[in-house]
Amino acid sequence: MKNIVFLLAMMAFVSTLAQKTEFRPYVQTIPGTTLTFKMSAIPEGEFVMGSTAREKERKQDEGPTRKVHIAAFWMGSYEVTHDEFLIFFNDEKTSRNSDVDAVTRPTPQYIDLSWGMGKQGGFPTNSMSQQTALMYCRWLYKKTGIFYRLPTEAEWEYACRAGSTTMYSFGNDPALLPQYAWFAANSNNKYQKVGQKKPNAWGLYDMLGNVAEWTLDQYDAAYFTKIADGSTNPMIPPGTRYPKAVRGGGYLDRADAMRSASRFKSDPSWNKRDPQIPKSKWWLTDAAAVGFRIVRPFKQPSTTEIDQFYSKYLGN
Repeated sequence: MKNIVFLLAMMAFVSTLAQKTEFRPYVQTIPGTTLTFKMSAIPEGEFVMGSTAREKERKQDEGPTRKVHIAAFWMGSYEVTHDEFLIFFNDEKTSRNSDVDAVTRPTPQYIDLSWGMGKQGGFPTNSMSQQTALMYCRWLYKKTGIFYRLPTEAEWEYACRAGSTTMYSFGNDPALLPQYAWFAANSNNKYQKVGQKKPNAWGLYDMLGNVAEWTLDQYDAAYFTKIADGSTNPMIPPGTRYPKAVRGGGYLDRADAMRSASRFKSDPSWNKRDPQIPKSKWWLTDAAAVGFRIVRPFKQPSTTEIDQFYSKYLGN
């Protein structure tokens, strides 16, 4: 009897240990290819979102600060690259339909939206709409069986800060920024291969600079007055095509835009040179410094919940 009790206790201990160790960084292979991407484990926790009135270069839409609770998730260690995105773009198992739906494949690019800055070999993908980034996430889910999406603004800032409370994840000294980011002062006016700068404390590269990154939220200048202090996983659901929230700053932005609390919004002018009528749902001609990275919630939603998510958020 004692042996049985001991065995059951050991089994319970091993099960608990397995659950605790399951949440760790991992490398995912894109099925049918040799390409892989790394996902960093972002622990559950609380943080103060936004910036205080004392922070230099602070903007009005960055506060008042709110204490926010964030559930655990994985986040791409790097921005999604052209190499990864082109597998989706060239997937012959999907069709080129005019509407953005579960089987749509991107329409052919009418110009080189990398603007000669580089595609193969680890350059971040760019110039796509938020819808396109979400379609990539859905395609990746269909390929892997794992639910991927864009981060919310709150998740993005939480991951960017990586436990810090300073202007940047590494402190308040902008003189250190070139060690962590490609921005106006060092980018030579073009994006660079991902992962060349130092990561933040949670193993995330290029959270600041290189290309700015889409989030899931609708941009709202009054964001911080619309989420409650002490809220859990807040977001502003998207309702219209413009504006959507973008974070991180890009290779053309100044040091002040690299701050963890800095917020940006999409604008119709990003697509002003699109020759198509109506304007493309896929490509933004003047968003050369906008890309994305993906997240995966620690708790995988059900198949029904996943289908409902993509149906809802691919509608705008």
